[in-house]
Amino acid sequence: MAIDSPLLNNGVNSPPSVVHHEEEKPLKIVHKIGVESKKLWKIAGPTILTSLSQYSLGAFTSTFVGHVNELDLAAFSVENSVIAGFAFGFLLGMGSALETLCGQAFGAGHIRMMGIYMQRSWIILVATGLLLLPFYIWATPLLKLVGQTDEIAEAAGTFALWMIPQIFAYALNFPIQKFLQAQRKVLVMLWISLGVLVLHVPLSWLLILKLNWGLVGAAIILNTSWWLIVIGQLLYIFITKSDGAWSGFSWLAFADLFNFLKLSLASAVMLCLEFWYLMILVVITGHLANPLVPLDAVSICMNINGWDMMIALGFNVAISVRVSNELGAGDFRAAKFSVIVVSLTSISIGVVAMIIVLTTRDYFPQLFTSSYEVAEETTKLAALLSITVLLNSLQPVLSGVAIGAGWQSLVAYINLGSYYAVGLPAGILLGFTFGFGAEGIWSGLIGGIAVQTIILIIVTSLTNWKKEADEAESRVRKWGGTISIEN
Repeated sequence: MAIDSPLLNNGVNSPPSVVHHEEEKPLKIVHKIGVESKKLWKIAGPTILTSLSQYSLGAFTSTFVGHVNELDLAAFSVENSVIAGFAFGFLLGMGSALETLCGQAFGAGHIRMMGIYMQRSWIILVATGLLLLPFYIWATPLLKLVGQTDEIAEAAGTFALWMIPQIFAYALNFPIQKFLQAQRKVLVMLWISLGVLVLHVPLSWLLILKLNWGLVGAAIILNTSWWLIVIGQLLYIFITKSDGAWSGFSWLAFADLFNFLKLSLASAVMLCLEFWYLMILVVITGHLANPLVPLDAVSICMNINGWDMMIALGFNVAISVRVSNELGAGDFRAAKFSVIVVSLTSISIGVVAMIIVLTTRDYFPQLFTSSYEVAEETTKLAALLSITVLLNSLQPVLSGVAIGAGWQSLVAYINLGSYYAVGLPAGILLGFTFGFGAEGIWSGLIGGIAVQTIILIIVTSLTNWKKEADEAESRVRKWGGTISIEN
């Protein structure tokens, strides 16, 4: 008697459904990755270009200033990294509360709440900007207090006074950006930023080099460019009403500010600990013997690192929007899958960026300086810079997951331990005690980022995403205020 068994004929007559299931499973996963990647890139692509355009405002200005003289470049670098960096980090952090609330409100379908949230954020950030004014007004004595040379401190302090209008451009811009990003209106921001950058570059050359206005010209064009971005975005929101998310100014913006402020402060502390870490790198480099050359070299590497960070921040925004939207909609599986896809994507980009830095290390310094000594010192730092850009491909993405999920307070503690208990002491020890100079200080920076990244990977891996989805709606109501505005 013939026995027709799949076990005897090696599965030739196996049920077709089993074979198809085995073949379709990997194809289904590949399809899901493709769909999720498309969603991420639709947000990340324009956001990266927007971030690069806005970051390039300062970077291109720095390039032109660097061709004036070494003192002007050092003064610009110190003001931009320390004084403006302090304000930028604090105000961006305060504005990032909106990223959580607007993203989850959009996912939950509470569209009209977003305009009220943005107005509350404006009130808080403008008030914060006023509190930051003393750092600009008394920048010179503050910089001397932290050890900058008199020559650099006085030049940077004068430049800081000219840059006061930038504070309030930041205060309005960051809430606007989070408001638009949560709705995935990233192309609007891109076109406005690109348009301003196209004007910024030739005008920077004209004012700084051609007319020889130096730092004064740099301040005029930087302030003007940032305010043009703010005005362009506001016009779009006021004219289009942003598909119902903007319904005009309202007294409701002043309601429940305290609850809103608590999340804003947690967000500010989280991001400020990161921005101040980079700021302190510049400050302690200024304590080295003959600091002008290493300070300029660190400034150039910070520019390159900043451009690379704009790519990572594009994914930071994309994953924050995806996670907050999906948690707001209650789809915790989609949020978790998005985190996996964006992590793999960003690491791949980080590897490419690392290779580019290493292969161009003898050439890119010359784009930023005419000084042979500065260029040579920058080339020495390039190997460490390449490791930094690799780490920074993933770290901001994991921070974006935290913002989208509302973990700002937890990440603030992680940043405090990683950066200030590990990275900063290691940098000081290597740079000064062991005499490695700028390379030692930067090595400490890498150590802090590495520790923070490892901890964030562990936290993200152990997250109960179903629980996060259950808490998303209550988080919007608790921190957004007790007044719920329905469509």
